[in-house]
Amino acid sequence: MSRIITQKAEENKQISKRIKNFMKRFEVSSALKSSNALKIKGFAVIEIFQYLFMIVFAHRSIYMDMKRDTVPFAKDTVYRFLNSARINWLKFTTRLSAKIIEEAIDPLTSEQRKNVLIIDDSVFERNRSKKVELLTKVFDHAKRNYIYGFRMLTLGWSDGNTFMPVNSILLSSENDNTVVNIPESIDKRTNAYKRRKLSRSKANDAMITLIKEAKDACIKASYVLFDSWFASPDSICKVRNLGYDVIAMIKKTSKVFYEYNGKMMSVCDIYKSNKKRRGRSKYLLSVDVNVVKNDNVIPAKIVFVRNRNKRSDYLCILSTDTSLTEDEIIRIYGKRWSIEVFFKVCKSYLCLTKECRSISFDAMTAHTAVVFTRYMMLAVSKRESEDPRSMGELFMYCTDELADISFAQAFSLLMELFISKAEEFLTISEQEISAFVDKFLDAIPDALKIKLKAA
Repeated sequence: MSRIITQKAEENKQISKRIKNFMKRFEVSSALKSSNALKIKGFAVIEIFQYLFMIVFAHRSIYMDMKRDTVPFAKDTVYRFLNSARINWLKFTTRLSAKIIEEAIDPLTSEQRKNVLIIDDSVFERNRSKKVELLTKVFDHAKRNYIYGFRMLTLGWSDGNTFMPVNSILLSSENDNTVVNIPESIDKRTNAYKRRKLSRSKANDAMITLIKEAKDACIKASYVLFDSWFASPDSICKVRNLGYDVIAMIKKTSKVFYEYNGKMMSVCDIYKSNKKRRGRSKYLLSVDVNVVKNDNVIPAKIVFVRNRNKRSDYLCILSTDTSLTEDEIIRIYGKRWSIEVFFKVCKSYLCLTKECRSISFDAMTAHTAVVFTRYMMLAVSKRESEDPRSMGELFMYCTDELADISFAQAFSLLMELFISKAEEFLTISEQEISAFVDKFLDAIPDALKIKLKAA
């Protein structure tokens, strides 16, 4: 029995040391201060943040810790920090991810590799808490019904090997009739008001705000990837005007038009009017079009991908970088699936939707930022444990960089869409995501791996 206790104590000591090194190395305290998380009285902000950060690895809860009196500060201190209206959590995660990418990931990545920004949303469930601020009904495509909660719109960065969350917003609804608890008047000068206003904006407008924050933080990326939910001509033009090329899945609908051969046509009509490639080609058709919205006219290429299981079915991928080959467009779009792994790890292992039961919108936003920071540490640990060039300058010169996602991998992921497509919602299967999660967990250090798999 004493041997088991000793081993567990040693694991906790290793994890605590790794967390402290991460906080010091990437100056988390400075990121908090720049985001207006300042000490007013009592304990330092970094102490409270570090406590919230590590409780998931120690398999503890705030409630039980306070009951056992095992922490130096009171419960009100923690909740005062979480409910703070001053802290800009959007700025905090953006600045921290930018620093990690610049100092830990960029040195291991060649300039020729195409880095991307990835935008997607996932359900943030609060189904049993009808007093939660700004709570609304959202459709859960996994459960096939409506639940109470939010859409967690997330922007991430990837080099094809490492995914790094950048920022997010919990989206509610614009319609007052569908929001359960609308907050009382809040000072419009505070960050609390700004995040609530952003939460009630349209998803495409919120997406542009998140991308602008990443651009202001000088996060380097060539492309923005997203699925058909965000791929309207208006969104494509706005992202392109920010200086990023777009690679996105587009809907097969008769209501959205693109300029092709001087005519405005839907993708379905474009597909029908062209001769398809024969044989074992990976794609059926590739055409040059213009994305037109008001005065914006953006040249683009649409690639129609073959469904090998059903000859009458296909997917449409649009790229505003017309210099890319069809294989490159499919390969780069394959990097989008890393955000699915991120959502799975956050929900299943990092307690995204289960740890914080507060009804305050500020507290939920703060908790989301803490979970994102946990994933950042795991992503850095995974990259540095499997990339030999992170071990020193000698290895940097003697080894090659980790491989980018291959075309074969990207194409096989794309094929999974046909199997798991439900109406117009596109996602990969649960088995594929689980396989990616297992691969992600296997690459992180043993001490963290044991703690996470026990969660």
